[in-house]
Parts: sequence; structure tokens; C-alpha cells
Amino acid sequence: MDRPAQHSGDQDLTAKARIRNAALELYAANGEDRTPMRAVAAAAGVTVGLVVHHYGSKDGLREAVEQIVVERFASALASAPTDGAGEEIARVRNEAVSEMLVRNPEVVNYLRRALLEPGGQRGQLLERLTELTHREVVAMRETGAASRGRADSVQVVDVIINQMGRLFLQPLVDAVWTHLGTFTHTEGRSKPELGVSVSGGGAVDRSHGSAT
Repeated sequence: MDRPAQHSGDQDLTAKARIRNAALELYAANGEDRTPMRAVAAAAGVTVGLVVHHYGSKDGLREAVEQIVVERFASALASAPTDGAGEEIARVRNEAVSEMLVRNPEVVNYLRRALLEPGGQRGQLLERLTELTHREVVAMRETGAASRGRADSVQVVDVIINQMGRLFLQPLVDAVWTHLGTFTHTEGRSKPELGVSVSGGGAVDRSHGSAT
């Protein structure tokens, strides 16, 4: 089983935070089911009893891991400037999230396991991220930074897909491009970059069953 690397800053964290961070890295590397609490305790340099004292159970530990993932999204969004037109603000915010994910590969791997693997969605990570995004969209609409031309629910889906669609699908693009290079001429050509968008979401005309 992979063990998380010890970061220099970890020594300055509380034992509770070290446990949570160790769980995030181990869950990201190995999956929650393959990570016993004793492994989390060993990685954090504490006893299993202390893990139980702070989090009670693996459910409590998962909740803490999900919360720190959501907090990192929230911090990335809060760091983005709010000056400029709506499209520019959206671009900058998406870039801030992308940069956060590059700096925190354990978050990327945890998201993939939690949202894509069979049985991974036993927590509430997707719900937490959706609620965070909805709060952000509503706030931006109120300040005029986001358009009111679409329903806020559609904008929430659009934001999440833009921020995480590339996270999940760009590796597939990369793998296909790399394999193509073994038997076709891709040298000298720029690798395709994934673009993700959503459409629809208008009000449904119940009399005809169509969206408006």
C-alpha cells in the first residue's frame, strides 16, 4: 500500500489535521476501502485511539476529508480577482481551481475515486461541491458578475463541468494522443485540449414536452 510523503509543514499542524491530511492522501492513493484506520494513524504519526477520539469512525474521517477538499475549492475561488467582465471572471476562477488541482494531486486522485469508481459515492462530496458552487453562482448573479440570462441551476452545472470535466476527461485525450504517436505522425502537432460545455436546461413546456 502506498504511503503519503511527509510534508515539512505537517509538523506544524495539529494531530487532528495531520490525521485528516494523511487520510486524504491515502484514500487518494489506495481508495478508502483499502485504507484501514491503523494505516492512517501510522501515516499521521499517532495512535489509532487518537484517530477514533477525533473522528469516531471511518465515516467521520471521510466527512473531514470531503470537507477539506471542498475548502480547497472555496479557497481557490476566493483567491480569484473579481474585476472585469463576467466571462473574464469565470475564466479566472476556473484557472484558479485548475492551479489548485495542479498543486494538490491528492485532491485530483481523491475526486476521481470518490466520483467515478463503483461504490465511491458513499459520502456527500458531490453534494457539498454542488452546494458550494450554487452559493458562488448566486453571489455572482447578485453582484452582476454572472449573467441572469440562464437559470442559476444551469449555471451551476456549467461551472462544475468546466472545472472538473477536463480533470476527468483530459487524461483520456492524453492517452489517446500518446498512443497515436506510436503509429501515426503526431510529432510537431500540438496536442488537442479538451473543451467542455453544457447546453439546454430551459423551462419545459409541459403541454408539448419541450424545453423553452
